[in-house]
Amino acid sequence: QVQPVQSGGGSVQTGGSLRLSCQVSGMSGLCMGWFRQAPGHEREAVAQIGLYGVTHFSDSVNGRFTISRDNDRSTLSVEMTSLMPEDTGMYCCAARRTSFACDFFNVVYDIWGQENQVSVSS
Repeated sequence: QVQPVQSGGGSVQTGGSLRLSCQVSGMSGLCMGWFRQAPGHEREAVAQIGLYGVTHFSDSVNGRFTISRDNDRSTLSVEMTSLMPEDTGMYCCAARRTSFACDFFNVVYDIWGQENQVSVSS
């Protein structure tokens, strides 16, 4: 599996929006997600998407983040709106190949992109 290639992120003020994208080959059979590691915190899954578009969000981003996938373009994206300083961190896309529905609470991701910085200032 080739490592996914990420783009996007950057710096924005509170209330602003950013987008992250991830190019992943052979997306159609992958559970996929976006992870965040904030300073002083463990890495957490903030947005996940299953094979047929079912999504799951952490409580901290629910209602503000939107995850989407375009299998034809091999692209996973997350739109982040109403950003807050607490959203600051390193963001990484992840994937795992599966033949079944994605169990968002138990999937063990084994394909990781590089990290992109998201900084939100007050």
